[in-house]
Amino acid sequence: MDPFKGRVLILDDEHAVGRSIELMANHLGFEPKSVTDASDFFEAIRTWNPTHIILDLVMPGMDGVEVLQRLGAEGCEANIGITSGIGKRVLHAAKRSAAEHGLHAIEILPKPFSVAALSAFLSVDQQEPTEKRRRAQLTPEIYEPVTMSDIQVAIEQRQIQLVFQPKIDCMTRMVRGFEALARWHHPVRGIIMPDRFIPLSERIGLIGAITNQVIELSLDWYSGLESNTHLSISINISAKTLGSSDFPDELEMSCKSRSIKPSQVILEVTETAATDDQLLALDMFTRLRMKGFHISIDDFGVGNSTLAMLARLPFSEIKVDKSFAMTAGSFNESRAIIQSTVDLSHSLDLHVVTEGVEDAETLNFLEEIGCDFAQGYHIARPMPGDKVIEWMARRTEDYRLNLL
Repeated sequence: MDPFKGRVLILDDEHAVGRSIELMANHLGFEPKSVTDASDFFEAIRTWNPTHIILDLVMPGMDGVEVLQRLGAEGCEANIGITSGIGKRVLHAAKRSAAEHGLHAIEILPKPFSVAALSAFLSVDQQEPTEKRRRAQLTPEIYEPVTMSDIQVAIEQRQIQLVFQPKIDCMTRMVRGFEALARWHHPVRGIIMPDRFIPLSERIGLIGAITNQVIELSLDWYSGLESNTHLSISINISAKTLGSSDFPDELEMSCKSRSIKPSQVILEVTETAATDDQLLALDMFTRLRMKGFHISIDDFGVGNSTLAMLARLPFSEIKVDKSFAMTAGSFNESRAIIQSTVDLSHSLDLHVVTEGVEDAETLNFLEEIGCDFAQGYHIARPMPGDKVIEWMARRTEDYRLNLL
């Protein structure tokens, strides 16, 4: 049996620094190896299988960011500590880059760092594969190209189904609504996520048919819930849908036939949809709002949003992009952006939803700054419609017991 707790691979162009880290890692019960150039580093990745990596950003030849890009492409699952004498903002940016590449960059180690800092990094259990890579491992056929004929069959056979993710009040923790999320249940490939078929559907002119099915499924499911006026249903709408002048009237009739009030329906549109043709968006959003529907700008903060757009278009809600909540625990910048968005939204009489809430600390932060609603895995993962009632019953019981 290997007597070591794990293997630590160190990439630093200064041999003395690498040797110093080796001694500290060995003292902490880990088997260390240090290298000074990228070629030896990747050879060790292939042949030595490290559990932890300590990477110096500023390197001659292939720099640390290039190393991270290659590690991401190769599917590295080791825990990564990023170290450098460079400023903290650059270190944090590199950590964000690593996360975007699907890596487990769990610690920033400014130079010089201590045995205590190294111990804290090495004490974190090795992470499970990322969700993106786990899906690829379990169902690699998902990532085969999707064709126009595939989508046509999906529409004809109604293979597009929905899951629902709860949205809660940050202050009371009570459920306030659900977002309907499309999933393509392919008979061979399994579940195909929206980013694999929505963009192509928009390009080839099939998004309207998909949107109509999503709206029907969402309203059918919502109408089956017990009458509860404080619950809302959020439905994602493509920019292409806004080009249909009949859309507001058709949506109103769909709601009326199911005894659903327009005020219970929130239409989520991306910043791109709102900015591609602002006159068209202005007319369409105004008509929808006149009928009582709410309009939410989705993924706010990562697209082309401007203050002029917020002032010009009749939004009722802003959804802060999940990337900010997911990094709020690590980055002051993310917390500052969320807080400033909340303050701006409230000054414009808009509600704010923050997506991507994955821990209690972030939810507590949102409560402290006055964010209205939260959504994310810490609250609940998206679930099939028939599981929602069970989830709500369990949540109500847990809430009751906490009051006893």
